[in-house]
Amino acid sequence: MEHSNPLLRNNNSPKFITIGEVMLRLTPPNYDKIRVATSFDASYGGSEANIALALANLGIDSTFFTVVPDNSLGKSAVRMLRSNDVHCTPIILTTPDETPTHRLGTYYLETGYGIRPSQVIYDRKHSAFSEYDFSKVDIDALLRDYDWLHLSGITPALSKSCADFILKCLEVAKEKNITVSFDGNFRSTLWTWEEARDFCTLCLPYVDVLFGIEPYHLYKDDNDHEKGDVKDGVPFQPSFKQQDQIFRHFVSRYPNIKCIARHVRYAHSGSENSLKAFMWYQGETTESKLFTFNILDRVGGGDAFASGLIYAMMNGYDADEMINFAVASSVIKHTIRGDANITDNAETIRNLMNMNYDIKR
Repeated sequence: MEHSNPLLRNNNSPKFITIGEVMLRLTPPNYDKIRVATSFDASYGGSEANIALALANLGIDSTFFTVVPDNSLGKSAVRMLRSNDVHCTPIILTTPDETPTHRLGTYYLETGYGIRPSQVIYDRKHSAFSEYDFSKVDIDALLRDYDWLHLSGITPALSKSCADFILKCLEVAKEKNITVSFDGNFRSTLWTWEEARDFCTLCLPYVDVLFGIEPYHLYKDDNDHEKGDVKDGVPFQPSFKQQDQIFRHFVSRYPNIKCIARHVRYAHSGSENSLKAFMWYQGETTESKLFTFNILDRVGGGDAFASGLIYAMMNGYDADEMINFAVASSVIKHTIRGDANITDNAETIRNLMNMNYDIKR
């Protein structure tokens, strides 16, 4: 008998792979502050892992590649991924000889409440992932038979080996005609704004689906950088016209980009936000509905947006459905504890997308 995963909705759906670091997340319960916490809830997360997990829960054939120490913490992280139907075959468990500090990256989340915002403290320096020598990885074999590769700007910020590895993955993916999505995901604790812009701009010629409009250089004049960036002065909450102009500059400079999407957040308090999104696709800019909601756990909202759009594109949604499904995926993640959107029924997201909040029975 041929073995298969009964949870895969469509065995003919694209095969998805993403690459990044998975971390241990420690959160004081009941909205406590870290400085007075006497216990922590443990879970696992990380941008790329969140996307792999969300897509697997929606029935997509999803694989995650990472490096973790060969100890109980590393194995526990892999177990969590596998329990959510993420394929983990390529994951590398390292020895202390390969990654001397031999540790899993960690971060602490202090969950905000009301007017008090959430706070994150990272403890990820010298993790197994950042110490590993990725020149040993056979990238051609790693990406063989996949249709979609997702990467982010977090991984290259961790070490030079990571940065070189991400660029090589992009080159190989291009050679294999794999659809590539990329999220800049700037982290100020990992590198400077200019370092992030310099590197992420190098990635743009390889990208098919782009999330966010930063951190990238989009100079008004490539021969005179003193004239500034096209995005200079554009507010965090742009008008439709302003966003459309930025999108069109991107695709004019990088015609390989087939889709650009970014969500816009309105923070009314630490516990109540609104979200909407803009997307350029097939020559037109589309704006989503505006969703207002209360927050249980904000971390991973951007990853849920990305996974929602990827799922919608894989399933042939039209432009309006794509962007609204992506925002609804992010909104519903804000009601779920943990890093990832573990919604296992696309119809639940579609109901929210259509602002249908009635009980389902």
